[in-house]
Amino acid sequence: MPRRKQPAIPDDLLDQLLGGTDPRAALADGGLLDGLKKALAERVLNAELDHHLETGELDGRSNGRNGYGAKTVLTGTGKLELQIPRDRLATFDPQLIAKYQRRFPGFDDKIVSMYARGMSTREIQGHLRELYGIEISPDLVSAITDAVLDEVTEWQNRPLEALYPLVFLDAIRVKVRDEGTVRNKAVYVALGVRADGTKEVLGLWIEQTEGAKFWLRVMNELKDRGVQDILIAVVDGLKGFPEAINAVFPKTQVQACVVHLIRTSLDYVSYKDRKLVAAALKEIYRARNAEAGQAALDAFDEGPWGRKYPVIAQTWRRHWTEVIPFYAFPSEVRRIIYTTNSIEALNAKLRRAVRARGHFPTDEAALKLLFLVLNRTMKEWKMPAREWTAAKAQFAILFEDRFTTA
Repeated sequence: MPRRKQPAIPDDLLDQLLGGTDPRAALADGGLLDGLKKALAERVLNAELDHHLETGELDGRSNGRNGYGAKTVLTGTGKLELQIPRDRLATFDPQLIAKYQRRFPGFDDKIVSMYARGMSTREIQGHLRELYGIEISPDLVSAITDAVLDEVTEWQNRPLEALYPLVFLDAIRVKVRDEGTVRNKAVYVALGVRADGTKEVLGLWIEQTEGAKFWLRVMNELKDRGVQDILIAVVDGLKGFPEAINAVFPKTQVQACVVHLIRTSLDYVSYKDRKLVAAALKEIYRARNAEAGQAALDAFDEGPWGRKYPVIAQTWRRHWTEVIPFYAFPSEVRRIIYTTNSIEALNAKLRRAVRARGHFPTDEAALKLLFLVLNRTMKEWKMPAREWTAAKAQFAILFEDRFTTA
């Protein structure tokens, strides 16, 4: 006769936990199981804070406990009220349940992860059926992913740094169903670079069209969330954009995005000529100063590529006022500005997610997916750009006390 397998939790401990109550009640919403989750989660969170405080000091300032904050998280059985420990310097970011996270780690996170990778609700339903033999409805998938909207709201209103040496401002297009018609809308993205060189997405906003008035609203929102100064704002060629930025941050140097100018220029070029034209354009934006850049632009315009594609020189001249400040920066800062791999890679991931969906039923559905894509991407940002050390020294010289206050 086979021996009975020893249970993972001894029977006498289970009897003690149940205390003679109905076992079904232990599994219900707010029952014993949720109580154990709450107790275990709070114990782990307190242990995490103890470990965080072991360093003792941060930038010469002593740290310590600072009470608790209440937070509601979703579990597989319902909602759970947790007491999240805090520190005096507000530097503690729990790993078990991170800031702005509203879901308890578990099966829900797998569904959210699949959704963030571009799978539709019905694709997730089929995937779980095939892989795990689990049958869930598309409505349940939607309900789980809709919980992300609370995280989006909290993330969108979080405090920001006082200073960002660099902020890249851009917009991508998405198709959203609005009053029975699928319309093109603009999703605005602001990517900031902190004084230590690390990157942070400052926010996402959705609007009918990309316009300077809306950007003015975005600038005011950033200021309300704690931003006091931006050294350089890198923007596309939208009319009125520089004025919108300087109305809120008058000292900010507004710089036309060279990558946008190059991409716009190549839109007019046949595929077989693109590499050669791109190489010729380097002579313009890598020129030693503004005068040399102007001479290189004139030479391009009068050369074979300028004669074949005259609209390219016209485009650069139309934005030349915003290009000129670029030449005043040393090469280390220039490289950070025109090598905008961060915003380009970010936009590429957002566009892939948008293409996979075709169009969205609501603005909230678009923001939900794009936030999840951003969240996954930001976890990959571990180190500053390799050019940042040299660029930081130049920022300290160019902007003096404005940069050293960071």
